[in-house]
Amino acid sequence: EVQLQASGGGLVQARGSLRLSCVASGFTFDRAVIGWFRQAPGKEREAVSCRMNSNGNTWYGDDVKGRFTISTDNAKSTVYLQTSNLKPEDSAVYYCSAEPRGWMVHFWSGKSDYWGQGTLVTVSS
Repeated sequence: EVQLQASGGGLVQARGSLRLSCVASGFTFDRAVIGWFRQAPGKEREAVSCRMNSNGNTWYGDDVKGRFTISTDNAKSTVYLQTSNLKPEDSAVYYCSAEPRGWMVHFWSGKSDYWGQGTLVTVSS
């Protein structure tokens, strides 16, 4: 059974930072695409960042490039999202997702079958 357990959200002031974590289980972590989406109230869910674990390639949404960094600890089957210079518009529920087959386009379009429970990030101005 695939499980994704996200944590690390919270309340932070603008220009602050948070590190989100997601512990994965139930699939071969090294072969997966894994990463983060977010959804703010009244908005559609959007892809934030992901990593293709087979080759280490990473992708970022335009809104977060240069401010967020994705990384993994393969020994712990954990993916991290280090956020910095947070803005109020970054406030959202952040979801961890995984595509065990390594299908990048499938993942980025939000079609993966596997999602964590979400962790709330609130950025105050």
